[in-house]
Amino acid sequence: MRGAKVKSKSGRRPPVRVKAGPELPLLPIAVGGILIVLAIVLIIIAWNSAKHNTGTVASQTVDSIPCDNLEQTQVHYHTALQIVYGGIVHPIPANIGIVNPASPTCYYWMHVHPANTDTIHIESPKSRTFTLGQFFDIWTKWSGTPQPLDATHVSTFTLTPDQKLVIYIVHGDGQAPVLYTGDPRAIVLTKHEVITLEIAPPTVTPPPAFTFAAGL
Repeated sequence: MRGAKVKSKSGRRPPVRVKAGPELPLLPIAVGGILIVLAIVLIIIAWNSAKHNTGTVASQTVDSIPCDNLEQTQVHYHTALQIVYGGIVHPIPANIGIVNPASPTCYYWMHVHPANTDTIHIESPKSRTFTLGQFFDIWTKWSGTPQPLDATHVSTFTLTPDQKLVIYIVHGDGQAPVLYTGDPRAIVLTKHEVITLEIAPPTVTPPPAFTFAAGL
């Protein structure tokens, strides 16, 4: 009979086949998604890097002296520090004030470069007064170990009752060392100044001479 629908032998109608649409190109979509994610990651890294290279690590600030991600050059001079114990100079550690020296993350405005033994680099974006006490506080923060400075303590040295702290200062003017009797923490750091903290006895008079490296 014309127009009659054909049934299967079981009497059921055959399933209707739905024509499939075009397949989506999965590989280009996946690659595109990966590229978008990488682009976002690179943007975040670049943004953080820019902020890191121009900012200050606030959590590292000591005595209102920050630890900057880059060394400052607006104010730049050098002071020498000698610690004499047992009649000999005990060099202060290299890299004081430089956080993560192998790959520096920040520099305090007062720090020590390995190439310049016993030399404090004062590198600040502005002119201000810096003291020896502030340097010892930075030393403490940097090392994670107390580095006191007073009449009976010099860094990790503790004076015994029969010892005393003798302080000499050469002011960078070519004159003879001057005996200093005040608070060692209050000593103001100046250009080409040489500070000698001598734990006596024995007494070394005059204190050991110091010569700044060429170019400093």
